Amino acid sequence: MRGVQFAASLLIGISLLAANGSAAAAPDVGQLLDRAEHEGFTDPEAQNRDAQAALSALQRTPDVDQEIRTRLILCDYDSERDLQAAQTEAQRVFALLPQSHDAGLRAGALTCQGDTRETAGDNAQALLLFGLAVVSATNAHDDVKLAAALYSRGYLLGIQGEYAAGLVDLRRAQALYDKVGRQYDALSCRDSIATLYRRMGDTAEAAHLYTEVLRLQRQAGLAREQAVTLHNLARSYEDSGQWELAESGFNQSFTLAHGLHYPRVEAYALRGLAAVMIAHQDAGGALSELARAAVLQSATPDTRLAAQIDLAQGRALHLAGRLNESLAALQQARGAFRSAQSAAELVSADSELAAVEAELGQWHAAYGDQTEAAQQQAQLLSHHLDQRFAILKVEYDNAAQEQENIVLMRENIATETALAQSRRVRQLQGVVIALGVALGAVLIWLVILNRSRARRMGSLAMTDELTQAPNRRAVLAMLNQQLQRPEPAPCAILIMDIDFFKRINDQHGHAAGDEVLKLVSAAVHDCVQAPGFFGRLGGEEFLIVLPDVELMQARAFAEKVRERVAAIHTRAVIPGHAGVTTSLGLTVSMPGADDMGAMLARADAALYTAKRQGRNCVRAEPAPDDLEAPGPGLLEETVVLETPEPPRH
Repeated sequence: MRGVQFAASLLIGISLLAANGSAAAAPDVGQLLDRAEHEGFTDPEAQNRDAQAALSALQRTPDVDQEIRTRLILCDYDSERDLQAAQTEAQRVFALLPQSHDAGLRAGALTCQGDTRETAGDNAQALLLFGLAVVSATNAHDDVKLAAALYSRGYLLGIQGEYAAGLVDLRRAQALYDKVGRQYDALSCRDSIATLYRRMGDTAEAAHLYTEVLRLQRQAGLAREQAVTLHNLARSYEDSGQWELAESGFNQSFTLAHGLHYPRVEAYALRGLAAVMIAHQDAGGALSELARAAVLQSATPDTRLAAQIDLAQGRALHLAGRLNESLAALQQARGAFRSAQSAAELVSADSELAAVEAELGQWHAAYGDQTEAAQQQAQLLSHHLDQRFAILKVEYDNAAQEQENIVLMRENIATETALAQSRRVRQLQGVVIALGVALGAVLIWLVILNRSRARRMGSLAMTDELTQAPNRRAVLAMLNQQLQRPEPAPCAILIMDIDFFKRINDQHGHAAGDEVLKLVSAAVHDCVQAPGFFGRLGGEEFLIVLPDVELMQARAFAEKVRERVAAIHTRAVIPGHAGVTTSLGLTVSMPGADDMGAMLARADAALYTAKRQGRNCVRAEPAPDDLEAPGPGLLEETVVLETPEPPRH
């Protein structure tokens, strides 16, 4: 569930008429929209009323940018209640964009359109739209829209099990919201980060994060957000079998949502209460709560919620001994989870189906479903381990970057101190001429010594100690210089990642891993010729920059690098080792209209695609101008279900 990704404005005061003091002046459109954005965190129905009032006012005094802003608020509201209405608002926004003066609004429109696709279960299309929104907001230099797009993409990546990538996006979104002072949106990011940890099975950490977020939401009076977070906290208790705490959380969430006339959260909370009753062997009570949830679910287009209710009904019917009805409900839920590739819920559905089929004497079907559940469970475990390692790598890289920043700050302080001391020494020269001459000679010697040392330190600071290739700071600085050349020209970049590098470290030790990094760096060095250059970004990742190179040339070069790495003989450093492969993501700049952040984001997205599609391959992410703007065709509803999850913003 997703709330409006805008700032929480201060509540708007109503001006009194100076002439007679008998009536209040009606708020203008800007005031109505500011208030509606704040109400997205407190009262969705009040938010809708103010947005509709703003739309009526705009019919009298048209303003394209304000109308787009209004329709984006309505699109967010409708995306949880009426997908057709939300899609209509999105289409109207795209029709107005050519007349807009705010380049960031296109990113907002793409994010809204992605939200409608995610609610409908079309996660592949939603992820594409969120990615386009990230690029558009980056190019527009709009931190607020960029944070909103990163938030949406990060949450969806978490649903798909890409926890490390999702965590990167969510933390980046939170940092941007903190930077621009949007504390309520930053709280939503923290809530989603907690949900990501819960999906990975770390329910204790998730509960801790939810509790802190809930405390801050209560202080701010964010009733709608509290209903969502209470449900999420109760889900973490449900996952860990703490049934009394889960029941309390679901009840509080339902009470708040009911008071706000928020049927989506009400239905999620009732599903949770039914799960508690099933755990207490109360089949009748669970079926009663699920019937109420199904009625509320009919008022929302959330397909994940419908599938989750079917799964809970199957369990309750099984508990009640109504096996044939249980079988039908579970088969319906299993079909939805299978279509959406929701592995965790598919395991639950298959396991429950196998138990029901066994009681019905359908032994062959029961064996097949239990076998499928076991295979899915093994795959889930392996994927979770990979993602946990990836998250540890993200945490390590962040810590390393922070430590590097601390060292640089200390160097700056030391340099400033040395300069201040030099100034004091020069002042003393006027007091004693003889000592001044001697001190001058000493200072000259110190300057020469410091320059020599500075050159040595500068070389060390720009070189990777292990591979002797340029380090992250050096290669990014060179890339930035290329993109700022006065004569615009295309520039290709490749992000290369060694496949399964963790296995080498785990099985053969970090010393062997270091030797492999040296071999790979040497191979890349042999392939790259001036004016191209490369460097190590960190870990097992390298960045290659090819100035004045188009997409086809870059792809051919990337294949050459991939083949060269695959030909490396690692047996000299790892006896019996079969060799290494690499995955590469590439993109090409838009001459004169691209920046380093946008290019790295596209290349990184292409690298993730290469990893997901089997590794040892090259994938490209085109520049935004090479992508067609989404039209009405993207709005066609496809009923594809995804992992049922708690509501969020």
